[in-house]
Amino acid sequence: MQRVDVVSSNIKSIGYDENDRILEIVFKGDRIYQYIGVPLDVYTSLMNAQSHGKYFSSDIRDKYLTRRVK
Repeated sequence: MQRVDVVSSNIKSIGYDENDRILEIVFKGDRIYQYIGVPLDVYTSLMNAQSHGKYFSSDIRDKYLTRRVK
């Protein structure tokens, strides 16, 4: 999955698979998590948010099935 580096205190990079609706986030410290069933508009809003971390905390964390990849 292609990821885009972002400027954030907690998030290193973000990727999205539109076909499978999987959001992948690499956090500082190189922990990688996938969030399953994330709609495209949520990914787009995350990428356009002034604060990726705040948007993640309020609109993604604990709202989607999550699996740790690394």
